[in-house]
Amino acid sequence: MRSPRGTTWNFWRLPAYLTVWTLIGLAFAGQHYLTSAKVGAPVAWASAITGALADWYVFGLLALPAGWLAHRFNLAGRHWRLRIALHLVAGAVFSLLWILLRTSLAQLLGPLRGSEKPFGEILRYVLVATFFFNMIVYWVVVTGAHALAYYRSFQDRERNVLELESRLASAHLHALRMQLNPHFLFNALNGIGTLMYRDVDAADTMLVKLAGLLRQSLDRGEQLTVPLREELDFLDRYLALEQMRFGDRLRIVREIDEILLQTHVPTLLLQPLVENAIKHGVEPLTTPGTVTLRIDRPGPGRVRLCVQDDGRGLPEGTATREGVGTSNTRHRLRQQYGGAATFTLAACPGGGTIATIEIPG
Repeated sequence: MRSPRGTTWNFWRLPAYLTVWTLIGLAFAGQHYLTSAKVGAPVAWASAITGALADWYVFGLLALPAGWLAHRFNLAGRHWRLRIALHLVAGAVFSLLWILLRTSLAQLLGPLRGSEKPFGEILRYVLVATFFFNMIVYWVVVTGAHALAYYRSFQDRERNVLELESRLASAHLHALRMQLNPHFLFNALNGIGTLMYRDVDAADTMLVKLAGLLRQSLDRGEQLTVPLREELDFLDRYLALEQMRFGDRLRIVREIDEILLQTHVPTLLLQPLVENAIKHGVEPLTTPGTVTLRIDRPGPGRVRLCVQDDGRGLPEGTATREGVGTSNTRHRLRQQYGGAATFTLAACPGGGTIATIEIPG
């Protein structure tokens, strides 16, 4: 059997379904027992339970096709008048079927309860006593089926919205990452072009290294995060290019907690920050400069990544220097982590600038 949503019926639902109708039957049995005692015509508790459970188990049986009809002929949308008419007819059929089944069951249980009556007599009594009540039960089932369908539809819409938001976020992150690649390539080629006038062989070596770096970048495909070890390997390839440009003028210091090497970080997170530190911190100096890469865990479930240079620092009164790499990094972190990530760019007390990122990890 298939449920209204078209999925295979799960048998674990059957006990829950029976439990619902059993509880309803017990509630009506208790009411019948207490009411009968109050009006001076007491009935045995066993008789009250047997009768009530027989009533509501039959309702439970007929509720299955009634629920299917409610799903198949939903009252919303076009032709609702025709569908209401159809459900009125179905409700009458539901009531008559219940009366026939309940009458047959009453005749079967009659000898066990010491009460035998002709089928016709029982049928007339049940027809008069329950026909309209049965119709009410049918409409309760239909209403419940509609409410369940609307709830599931609402859940599906919510799920679709979340999935769409996730896809849009991934597309945005991909677009931001693609923005980094041409910016990085332009800067690298500009450096090679400058080197061509001083050392052709070194410029040729740089082109080979740049090709390997771009190949590694393309091999990552659309990965949004990579292990820190892989991100540092990519950064080392980039720094090898910069070291060829600056020679002894560039010194790199690494202070990395090796426990974090398998932690996942956004791809191409560090390269723009290091590039920024070299361009704005080291390059303007006439003396050798240092870029320090520091990665540690400031607290449980957090990873801190710092890139610091010992250059001239930020101009006085300037809080940030928002180039393509910096603004791109800020947007990527916001898109990927929301408020769970922080990114600050500040002047160091002893001179230079430090970029600090904290992410979950």
